[in-house]
Amino acid sequence: MNQEDLDGLLEQILNQYQQAFAEKIYPEESTEQDDLMFAFGLTQAIKATNKQYWGRELGKCWERLVETLCQQTCEQYQKAHDTHYDLAVGLNAIDTKYRIGSGDAKTLRGFRENAQKLIDEGFTPVLLIVRNDNLPQAIKACRNGGWEIYAGNNAYDYLKNLTQFDLQAWLRTRQNRFIF
Repeated sequence: MNQEDLDGLLEQILNQYQQAFAEKIYPEESTEQDDLMFAFGLTQAIKATNKQYWGRELGKCWERLVETLCQQTCEQYQKAHDTHYDLAVGLNAIDTKYRIGSGDAKTLRGFRENAQKLIDEGFTPVLLIVRNDNLPQAIKACRNGGWEIYAGNNAYDYLKNLTQFDLQAWLRTRQNRFIF
């Protein structure tokens, strides 16, 4: 093989990876604050000190708030019977997320598989996500996999319709209640 052909093949590999990397580029860090951040007086600067910690803990808080709200207000509330979702109300299997920031193949495959399992069980898979600054490719993969997705204000609207309780307004009355 001559040098020009080898260069062409190697260049082709670089171009393929460049395209894959371009699809994985994360949007600029959002400066928007969400209602959970407001309730705790958290800033982006505080969260930036340990994004994984804050994302995980705020996600757990969101899950517990949604689960408790639905448990107390929805007659058809059911505790999840497996790890594919957090709770169910009627035939809606609800999974809560603070933010979806991972677009790796394993994560996206898991979302698709979980949605299919829930659909096979007769559920409608529903994702309730606090933030709007989710990875677009991940959201697209979830939607294509069968999830109904409600993020940001839409998640709060979904909950309000489901529970007749305005969790967003309730959180906003607690703005900066806990200042760090």
